[in-house]
Amino acid sequence: MEKTPKKTGYFKSFDGTKIYYEIRGTGKPMVFCYGIGCLMNHWSPQVKHFSSRYQVITFDYRAHHKSDVPEDRTQLTMDAYAQDIKYLMDHLELNTACFVGHSWGGQVLIRAYDMFPELFSSLIFINGFVKNPIAGMFGNNYAGSFFQLFKSGYSQLPETLSYIWKKGVNNPLAIQLSALAGGFNIHLTSLKDIEIYARGLTTMDLNSFLDTFESMMNYDGSPVLDRVQVPTLIIGGKKDAVTPQKHQENMHIRIKGSQFLMIPYGSHCTQLDMPDFVNLKIDHFLNKITYF
Repeated sequence: MEKTPKKTGYFKSFDGTKIYYEIRGTGKPMVFCYGIGCLMNHWSPQVKHFSSRYQVITFDYRAHHKSDVPEDRTQLTMDAYAQDIKYLMDHLELNTACFVGHSWGGQVLIRAYDMFPELFSSLIFINGFVKNPIAGMFGNNYAGSFFQLFKSGYSQLPETLSYIWKKGVNNPLAIQLSALAGGFNIHLTSLKDIEIYARGLTTMDLNSFLDTFESMMNYDGSPVLDRVQVPTLIIGGKKDAVTPQKHQENMHIRIKGSQFLMIPYGSHCTQLDMPDFVNLKIDHFLNKITYF
């Protein structure tokens, strides 16, 4: 089966930051938003599947991979990430789209919905959250304390901490441990996909990553959930220890009329663990939306 041709490009966002994007396929638009520090690779099964019938759009967030780090480092906020989505849509001359967000991508989309609800025809969250997930990550509060300690250390020893970061994240043992902790299901997800994620994470500017991570921790989009008025599908993974099921359950309760699916063996990357099943459920959801 031939691959769907890919179109790539850049656009300048509200502050002049260059944002990279890719488009495959034609038809009604679907915009895929990955998690913090992730790559477009995390959507590869979905891009391949949906680009045969839809216009599939993926992009790199500011300070991520092929997109630029903003000149003004204060522009690594949830508002900035949301505005990038608005500028992406304007650049592509699209009025509305179905938006799909994984993990932190859900938080980005909720902020974008709050600011630009007219852009959304539907919403799909996969292992998503809308408020700080660190408090309960891996079932305890150590992650938040470690982050503050690491950020404090980075401000004093940036080169040393950057070196430790790259070595630690790329370590094969660390990759295995992150999978076992619920980040990936190593019995279902290709180890190559996990390694690609680790390598991509280490290419990011660490200072930008830390600033973005702090913005994630400080933002609570829960009040927005009550105002969502578009068809919404929420997918979670039963084995996800990074973003526990309570986050998706709360989203389902507060978004009126939303559909909820909890996948038994799904980790934090359910779309990679069981791509065919996830794609099938998204297909069923979209087929019922007559105005998408």
